[in-house]
Formats: sequence, structure tokens, C-alpha cells
Amino acid sequence: MPRPEGKEIPDYVKAVTLEQLLKESDFISLHVPGGTKNQNLIGKKELEQMKKSAFLLTLSRGGVVNESEFAEAVRKKQIAGGALDVFAKEPPEITDNIFKLENVIVTPHIGSNTEECMERIAMDVARDVHLVLSGEDPRHPIRQ
Repeated sequence: MPRPEGKEIPDYVKAVTLEQLLKESDFISLHVPGGTKNQNLIGKKELEQMKKSAFLLTLSRGGVVNESEFAEAVRKKQIAGGALDVFAKEPPEITDNIFKLENVIVTPHIGSNTEECMERIAMDVARDVHLVLSGEDPRHPIRQ
């Protein structure tokens, strides 16, 4: 079972296979890196494993969920619905079937754009600027 690198999983978290997660969960919230490794991580096969009452939330990167297969699963009531905060093609075509589904919420990848979050980000940036100007390494360096 893959785990976040260098991170311990707390005792209250149960690590399971993706198959078990899909079969047992009422809400599945995806927060995985993008790229070829996770491209189409959730497609027709995975959607068919989910409960009919389940909701899929994709909040990570575009392309992790096959959007047309997700839309078809919702339309056919294979799953109850979901929310997408990212799309394989940005910006998405407003004519895509996903926008015609009443039980799917779509947002433009701004789910974390709350007043509290913006304040924390501003404070983190200010602390890092202070560290760099003081000759220290920033806590959140940007790597290329």
C-alpha cells in the first residue's frame, strides 16, 4: 500500500487497497499528485466498483478521473454524484456532459480559497521572506 513519503500513518487511519476503498466508501475524496502515474486512476472499472450511493470528489489534479466515464456513471446512476475541482482540460468546455448533471458540483480549483486559507498563505510567505532575508533557508522553498 503506497504511503506518503516520510509520513507515518496515524493509528486512527486504516490503510486499505483502492479496490476495498471503492467498494466500502460513501464518499471518496481524491488528493493525489497528477502526472502519468495517476492519469485515469479512476475510470469505468473503478466507478463500477463503487456503491450506487457513493459520491466521488476529485480535488487533486486534472486527468486523475476520466471525466466522461465519471459523467456516464452519474448519468446512469451507477454512483450518486460528486464534485470536480479540476479538469483534464483547463478551462473545460462548458458544453461537456459533466455540466448537465444536477448531482455534480463543479468549481474552478478554488476550493481552498477561503479568507482563513488566504491569510495563512500570506503569513507563510511573509515568514519565508523574513527567513531568506535573515540568511536562513525558507520553510517552503520553490524547486524547479
